Amino acid sequence: MHSHENDGQIAKWLAERQDLTYADGRRCDEIQYLQCKLILKPDRFTSAHVFKEFAALVQRAAETTGVGYHHTPKLQQRPEVREVLFLDTGGYHLYNNAYICRRRIAFQDGFAVGDPEIVFKYRSDDMMKAQALDVRPQIDGKYKIKFKLEVMPLKEKIGGMRRLLSHNVEFGLSQAPQAARIVMSSLGHMSLPELTKIFPVLSSISCDGPDDVSLVNQTIVEELLQDICELDFGGHHTRATANLGLWRSRGDHHAFVGEFAYQLRFEGPGDISHKALNHCEAFFLELQQVAADWLALTTTKTGAVYRLKGNPPQAHE
Repeated sequence: MHSHENDGQIAKWLAERQDLTYADGRRCDEIQYLQCKLILKPDRFTSAHVFKEFAALVQRAAETTGVGYHHTPKLQQRPEVREVLFLDTGGYHLYNNAYICRRRIAFQDGFAVGDPEIVFKYRSDDMMKAQALDVRPQIDGKYKIKFKLEVMPLKEKIGGMRRLLSHNVEFGLSQAPQAARIVMSSLGHMSLPELTKIFPVLSSISCDGPDDVSLVNQTIVEELLQDICELDFGGHHTRATANLGLWRSRGDHHAFVGEFAYQLRFEGPGDISHKALNHCEAFFLELQQVAADWLALTTTKTGAVYRLKGNPPQAHE
């Protein structure tokens, strides 16, 4: 994607790319996802009606900016429920080095369904660092790489944007080596060196304390997720399902963060029109104004989990 004079910030960010290869000669991954996020105050989430209430704000911002808004039948259904667990050392060696490792399980009618999903991420606002990092796991099974441009409001005020490059790999727990499957399914003992056998990129971390990997803040996150609409920014690969989520701790149901997000997928930065990206950006900025009273600007969902019990790790996102 080449930068144009009338490009917005998102288009300019997507135009950044490095012609790099990994150690084995394979060409580095290119961004194939654009995800726009608003982190929301948890005290707004008092009932299921909140999902419809926020959908009305989204519709208003879409109408103002000329973005297509389409209702989804899922808005009339119950929110989906998922369980999310974050794994790290007691000294937060992963998170302090911009890595995230989590396990996610879907629930239906109160029971876990499907293959638990392992997600490993590296996040940075530096394009070269994020693209050059090889997140491929050392497993024989199938996995999927997702390299995303994540767009969020500025930390200090509404009406702007900041970015994170999120280089992710996902795989079903059944695809992991047997020893890791047992540990990750039961949350048994695992050390950082053992986790590094699955994710070799972690070998760069210097662990200066206990290297046991366990549940972050001993917290199991319960996620309520609801698709609230479909947005159309006009053009090829420019329809996005928008959803609203709430994270709360399982047990006491303490709600600590909400999120509105929508995501576009494309084959590469050159596969999406500048006009659509500019529409996407205008909508994102307008929604910040419309939903200003809902916004929590200074954190991310993952950051909220790590800060639940004080002693926050180094802030890098």
